[in-house]
Amino acid sequence: MEFACSHVVCNWRSESLTEDEAKVSNQGSASTLPCGLSRAQSVSDHPYDNRVTFVQKLAPSMAPPPVPPRNIQRRETLCSALPPPLPPRASAIQSSQKPVRCGKCNAVMSSASSPETHQKKIIWSCEFCGKENVYPQTTLKGGRFPLRNPPGRDILYLDDDEDTDYENLDDMLIVLCVDISGSMSVTSEISPGNSTRSPTYVSRLQGVQEALQMVLSSLQKTSPHRRVALVTFNNEVTVYGDGTKIPLTLRDWALVDYDYLKKEGENYSTPHCIAETIQPLTQKIKELREHGATALGPAALISVAMASQFTGSKVIICTDGQANIGLGQLDQESSHCPAPSPYFYNQLAHYAAEKGVIVSVMTFEGEDCRLAEVGKLADHTGGRINIVNIGTIATEIQSAVADNVLATSVIATLLAPVGMYFPYEEHNHRLVREIGNVTDGVEITFQFAVRPEKVESFQQHDRVPFQLQLSFKTRDLQKVTRVITQQKRVTTSSWVWAGSLNMSVLGVHCAQLCARLTMEGRVQEAQRQLRAQQDLLKDISQQKPSPQEESIYGNWISTMSMICEDLTTGKQNTTETDTIPATRTPSTASLSDAAAKVVYQMKRAKSVSGKGQKVAMLEH
Repeated sequence: MEFACSHVVCNWRSESLTEDEAKVSNQGSASTLPCGLSRAQSVSDHPYDNRVTFVQKLAPSMAPPPVPPRNIQRRETLCSALPPPLPPRASAIQSSQKPVRCGKCNAVMSSASSPETHQKKIIWSCEFCGKENVYPQTTLKGGRFPLRNPPGRDILYLDDDEDTDYENLDDMLIVLCVDISGSMSVTSEISPGNSTRSPTYVSRLQGVQEALQMVLSSLQKTSPHRRVALVTFNNEVTVYGDGTKIPLTLRDWALVDYDYLKKEGENYSTPHCIAETIQPLTQKIKELREHGATALGPAALISVAMASQFTGSKVIICTDGQANIGLGQLDQESSHCPAPSPYFYNQLAHYAAEKGVIVSVMTFEGEDCRLAEVGKLADHTGGRINIVNIGTIATEIQSAVADNVLATSVIATLLAPVGMYFPYEEHNHRLVREIGNVTDGVEITFQFAVRPEKVESFQQHDRVPFQLQLSFKTRDLQKVTRVITQQKRVTTSSWVWAGSLNMSVLGVHCAQLCARLTMEGRVQEAQRQLRAQQDLLKDISQQKPSPQEESIYGNWISTMSMICEDLTTGKQNTTETDTIPATRTPSTASLSDAAAKVVYQMKRAKSVSGKGQKVAMLEH
């Protein structure tokens, strides 16, 4: 767990709470505020000036000190202005025993806990909710305290029960879901003409065909045991599978039957690897011809169902138009369609995430594919969302193929003491967020705040605890719960030394929060957050100039500001005669494909130096 700022700020007045930021990482380290802070002599007329000054001290060595023997209690040392290096993953303690949890808030007994022994009972007063938990000594490992992680370390609780045997990464399936509707015949110039020859034009389908052949050739060389299946869609859906069987064609009533499509996909067998099927698959791809409508929804459903047979499988959707037939049609709602488009894509996204399937969506530039809604498939499953052209389609498909799932069924639970809450998400001190699939480099932010009436009580404490619980399944379907606990100092100084603030975390949080609010239609709230972040950026820039960080952070804010401004302007220009379907929220109704792409990418923003999975936490 890594915090970008070491103190939780509690002002004397609740209305003057100053934003602080902390960053929680699953690597298990913490950055701290430099020592030597002393209260400055106030010369202002304000009744209480809580500014601090920094007393210069010699910079400690960047080399980490030697690890002390276990039987020697480590003394608290002076802190460096820079955060310590992240420990390797192997430093996490592993335990096969069950974690001891609070009976009220479900917190796990940790290094922040202070259990007491009374006769044959162990009493633990939960540091998060205050509940007094009583356990018989005999139930806690023969009278011994359960394994508790020491300060600065995290612990992995391994579940003995596994759903199934280990799955080889090569067992996963890659489903290429390709649009072959009539609009895929649109051509683009790839080579200008001259006096001796005419310009060269290539259709979108030809570009996709060439890209898929390149991807298959690459997979044959790098992952010959990987399995690949092909699904195409126009006014019907055709499942070619690995190209060795007679294609399965779905049309008419089958395109509106959710359960039927799901069952067909889950029962479809793709037994051969790419080394065996590259020739028939390549031939099927060459023979594709564009015509008809766009049954995107049914094709996506059966593709996800096929991939759901193996955890970590991928579905890559290439399309250039709005779904207009069958389930999930977007250009108009049909009375005989049982699943309106927003509900359908949400339902399918949750199904894919539950099965550990990554869905990536690629649309062609210059078209309106309603990416704001179709993109939910990628947003919920950890896939990629992009707008491509003939020149970039191969690279984007290759990048989507390279993404691997690190964990599935990921649920993050963040606990803070009673009196804190999580703005925009949960008014309680306990926040549970379902994340689903996690790929390399994922960063997630949380924002917490102190209730105004509880500020005074927090000032009475020297430290406050935070606990992050990550429950997930590994690639071999091992159930794991990772618990990271840290205690942070409390200060009454709202003027925090700017050198302790991490601009990268601020930028990630600003981008993710504003993008989420925008997609939920809460554009005005997103704009208020942007203004607050801009003011904070100015304050930090005066104290800690960093052109590189300011540029990246400022670009995020500028981009989101333009999107929010466009949405607001669009709403103001909408007249009473303009109608928006009831199934579409104001945000998705107003977002163009280009704006939706940016917003979705903002929701997955990463810090400048971030590597691996991280959880960032911003204190309000």
